[in-house]
Amino acid sequence: MTAKIISGTEVAKEIRAELQERVTKLKAEGVTPGLVMIRVGDDPASVSYVTGKEQACEEVGIWSETYVMPESASEDELLAKVAEMNKAEHVDGILVQLPVPKHIDADKVLNLIDPAKDVDGFHPINVGKMLIGDPYFMPCTPHGAVELMVRSGNSPEGKHVVICGRSNIVGKPLMAMLVQKKPHANATITVVHTGTKNMSEITRQADILVAAMGSAEVIKADMVKDGAVVIDVGVNRVGMKPSKKDPTKMVADLRGDVDFEAVKEKASAITPVPGGVGPMTITMLMMNTVVAAERRAARSKK
Repeated sequence: MTAKIISGTEVAKEIRAELQERVTKLKAEGVTPGLVMIRVGDDPASVSYVTGKEQACEEVGIWSETYVMPESASEDELLAKVAEMNKAEHVDGILVQLPVPKHIDADKVLNLIDPAKDVDGFHPINVGKMLIGDPYFMPCTPHGAVELMVRSGNSPEGKHVVICGRSNIVGKPLMAMLVQKKPHANATITVVHTGTKNMSEITRQADILVAAMGSAEVIKADMVKDGAVVIDVGVNRVGMKPSKKDPTKMVADLRGDVDFEAVKEKASAITPVPGGVGPMTITMLMMNTVVAAERRAARSKK
């Protein structure tokens, strides 16, 4: 048995087409969704991530603007920019690209963002609302993972989902999403992590196994039940390799948290890296921004 490949690239295209229609409707009502991104410094990865988000905004029809502050910018300067964007009526979403320089308290910055504009879903108010089953915004990466499950015909409802990893970015919020008593959730959840004994015994019980450990190819074939669905959230750079398009050029060798080649022979479906959960993260950011704009439009009608 060779697993069906769950393409995040294809699902993301499908969702972005749906978002384009929603944006067209909003613009007809006089509302253009707006996303502001704030980047401090010139970290190459951050530059690349923000560029990808700008391109996604253009594709969907969202207005975006990126404020680039120097590496030396003070915490107070960054907080002032966030406060300014909180007050800007035409701005639906605010994103501060992480990481920020070490002299800036990232939590203080993220907690200042208006929860109604927190399209990353990181604000404690939004995290709390998600936990009690009344989400305002869903965090983008775990939400993207859920959309991949559902749209690929692998709904987690009634399934045993084992999540490998307990980060605030993926593991914990995914657990909170899937445990809810509602459609596309209703799963039995087990979370394993670096403190778990006999991890393989637990992962082999999973109908759906989600890998979010942050370690390259840590999930081996003997840790996966025959016929399981495997969602690989990890993206690990392990070196460089020749480009498939141009072998004379070297590109980053990216690996997931799953030993893909071995596990695909046991799983019924699996996400690749790259091209799996990755494209979904930015797409969910677009979705949150459109939702925020729809709420703004609804408020203007009252």
